[in-house]
Amino acid sequence: MKDLLPGDRPREKLRHHGAAALGDNELVALVIGNGSRRGDALSVANALLAAHGGLHGLTRCTADDFVRIVGIGFARASQIVAALELGRRTLTHSPGERIQILGPREAAAYLMPRFGARGVEQFGIVLLDSKHRVLRTAVLAIGTLNSSIVQPREVFREAAIGGAAAIVIFHNHPSGDPNPSPEDVDLTRRLAAAGVLIGIDVIDHVILGDLRYFSFKETAQL
Repeated sequence: MKDLLPGDRPREKLRHHGAAALGDNELVALVIGNGSRRGDALSVANALLAAHGGLHGLTRCTADDFVRIVGIGFARASQIVAALELGRRTLTHSPGERIQILGPREAAAYLMPRFGARGVEQFGIVLLDSKHRVLRTAVLAIGTLNSSIVQPREVFREAAIGGAAAIVIFHNHPSGDPNPSPEDVDLTRRLAAAGVLIGIDVIDHVILGDLRYFSFKETAQL
């Protein structure tokens, strides 16, 4: 970035005009810090964004994905992952708040910042008290979901240990398309039926995509 005029360098622009004045590539360049022999930090940032389809694509990546870019080692990849995670956490509520989930929109608003942009499929439950206030969230399975991985006994054991009166089931689709598969529909029916027998209500199953969600409750399938 030595070739840039002093006023055009990301660090100086941030200092004099604020972070909002910087482009995505300039912000990423500041996180990276220094470039490599083959290019400065801005060039590396441009290559990184191009490889992953822009800034939003970075949220779906791991450190191993980032090190494939020339000029990014594991240390810099870790910096990028940490910066993205900090940004994700700013979108979530503070731990001291008791969030109340009254419907699909509240469930999606609670879950999307935490699990919506993940490169690997994760399945979990939100444990709720009798007033549908969040007790805690538990991830129960990671990877491609099927009936052998997600068992009702595991789901409701976690819910019972946590003292839940009701639960919201959730998982993400790394493809970005939240529409349910036949397996998702079958799993929802099995867990809802098990919940009736056990006495712990399954109030929704929310599938998280890329900035979109699908709710079984909202579509009257639960």
